[in-house]
Amino acid sequence: MAERNLHQADPEIAKLIDDENVREHDSMRLIASENYASRAVMEATGSCLTNKYSEGYARKRYYEGQQVIDQVEELAIARLKELFSRHASGGGLTGAEDDLHVNVQPYSGSPANLAVYLAFLQPGDVVMGLGLPAGGHLTHGHSVSITGKYFKSVPFGVRREDHRIDMEDVRRLALEHRPKLLWAGTTAYPRTLDFAAFRSIADEVGAILAADIAHISGLVAAGVHPSPIGIADVVTSTTHKTFRGPRGGMIFCKKTHASAIDKAVFPGLQGGPHNHTTAAIAVAAREALDPSFTVYAQRVVDNAKVLAAGLVDLGFDVTTGGTDNHLMLLDLTRKNIAGKPAARALDRAGIVGNYNAVPFDPRKPFDPSGLRIGTPAVTSRGMGKVEMEKLAVWIDRAIGSATDEAELGQIAQEVKDLCAKFPAPGLRI
Repeated sequence: MAERNLHQADPEIAKLIDDENVREHDSMRLIASENYASRAVMEATGSCLTNKYSEGYARKRYYEGQQVIDQVEELAIARLKELFSRHASGGGLTGAEDDLHVNVQPYSGSPANLAVYLAFLQPGDVVMGLGLPAGGHLTHGHSVSITGKYFKSVPFGVRREDHRIDMEDVRRLALEHRPKLLWAGTTAYPRTLDFAAFRSIADEVGAILAADIAHISGLVAAGVHPSPIGIADVVTSTTHKTFRGPRGGMIFCKKTHASAIDKAVFPGLQGGPHNHTTAAIAVAAREALDPSFTVYAQRVVDNAKVLAAGLVDLGFDVTTGGTDNHLMLLDLTRKNIAGKPAARALDRAGIVGNYNAVPFDPRKPFDPSGLRIGTPAVTSRGMGKVEMEKLAVWIDRAIGSATDEAELGQIAQEVKDLCAKFPAPGLRI
């Protein structure tokens, strides 16, 4: 009996995938954590490697038949070492590939972060990270996360006057609470992180410094954002977002911490790695080693700056006044609309972002005042300054016409017409 393809075996799922393909092609995707993976990355993700179980690490497996899998994992590690050593900073690592340990088995960014806790902390230990309302991540110690339930979390914030991290305040809190783990990482913060300043504070209180670069790993790899490699004790990241790989995770650390990190990932938190994801990470790393990726990463930042400036000119409040990276956070209070209805209106206009809390937000987290948008995906399509200027106007029109379905439909058609001129990587068109 001939094997059926997806459309034959499950037409409902096949149609939904086709629908999503069309949606991703016809819309301006501005969610800062999204991107377009290449066809090569997706082919690796959908390969026969998904069939193979491989508990353990290369050359040290608990299952037989790993001759190919070991090579896949070792290749992913070697490419990541080469890539992230290029722009490594001074400190505990020299930047040479031999001084860097990489684990590519975490299922995603949050499990990678949990591995850091398991490797270095005991329940009840003090941890510090940027608070979620100020642009941090759930896994940096927020109360609804396991990281805030099993550990004593002391969040730091941003200044009221400019919404930037106050490193003197971070130092004051660290000296008072003596954290064992200090996070330098964000999920909705548009400015460059001073990893050296975090390192100094961590050293002063004897803390492990962990840098979470999930959002900016592609920018770090390309050298358009300062690197924590060589500064932080451990660096975690997802492998998608600005990195343009599959949905996975990775951890970099000093070799002195290699055993603790590896044991925390397996057997501490996980069983067998997802070998198809590991292969796709290797593909993404090879793509990022190409000089064209550096050009891409710089354009991501350039586009974000143009879009932020355009929105400011149209009367939007952009937190911190602009951006240094791939994202920006809009406070819509003066536009007399909350983040959720604004995001939904934009979605109907073919512009996809996410509602988000802003610093010192008086509204509830599920109905916040802000909107988070970013430029990784639209830049992957080849869009540039002219398109960002058009996008700012469309955002202004859509938010100003949030209840006018005819106007939102007109914007959606204009967006679709522009998207047709910029085919998205990896999609079937």
